[in-house]
Amino acid sequence: MARGLVVAVALGASGGLLAGCQGDPDIDITSYVAQSDPPDVLYNQGLANLKAGKFTEAGRKFEAVDKEHPYSEYARKAILMSTFVKYRQGDYQEAINSGNRYLNLYPGDDDAAYAEYLVGLSYYRQIPDITRDQTASRRTVEAMNELVNRYPDSQYVEDAKAKIRFARDQLAGKEMQVGRYYLERKEYLAAVNRFRNVVETYANTRHVEEALARLVECYYGLGLMSEAQTAAAVLGHNFPDSQWYKDSYSLLKSKGLEPRENKGSWLSRAGSAILGGSEKT
Repeated sequence: MARGLVVAVALGASGGLLAGCQGDPDIDITSYVAQSDPPDVLYNQGLANLKAGKFTEAGRKFEAVDKEHPYSEYARKAILMSTFVKYRQGDYQEAINSGNRYLNLYPGDDDAAYAEYLVGLSYYRQIPDITRDQTASRRTVEAMNELVNRYPDSQYVEDAKAKIRFARDQLAGKEMQVGRYYLERKEYLAAVNRFRNVVETYANTRHVEEALARLVECYYGLGLMSEAQTAAAVLGHNFPDSQWYKDSYSLLKSKGLEPRENKGSWLSRAGSAILGGSEKT
């Protein structure tokens, strides 16, 4: 902000106080006028504090650049550095807000990929165990997918993909937890919906094997033997040495049945996706 503008704002905000002081020769009116360091000075002070591990002070300097020199090139860089500082301090929601602000202001900037990465990391660090709400996992997938799709040549892409895999596994795990809850209570239709979602949406996670076996149990409990046989057939086709497949096979044999695929079933179509390693989001 130009010094003349700073003076005008300060005078306007404290007009009454300054008017009262003008008659007193012992008071220097300029001491009431906010003075601002140049943006490069503030920014470099922020970097120095950051290097010294003084994150709070570094954050103050970067925020000062943004507020006092909003149209400078240093303001752009300061927003990004503020995002990093907030992330390192564990203030994840503020880091997300700051990162998204950067992306809204500078979507085509060279550093936009890093801003998106910081947003994704801030969600990732909030992922809880699967017994709790998995909104953070979902947001991690969304942010990291945005990075992968919009900035495919970024150096952060490989780690973003790893974070996506972990978050998707969490989401699948949550579905499995809820599905087991319904299965234990013999609420088979509700359980089927959860296990089906794992098979169709999270085919490349470690949970799909158990999900297919649970579907065998659910359809068996509902008396839908053709679907139970198909689920077992898909399970055996994809995981022939699995203990889950052996258990499913034994369950069907108890009724004199064996795995047999019904090509018209949704499970048959899902089996191809499992083999293909589909990565739906």
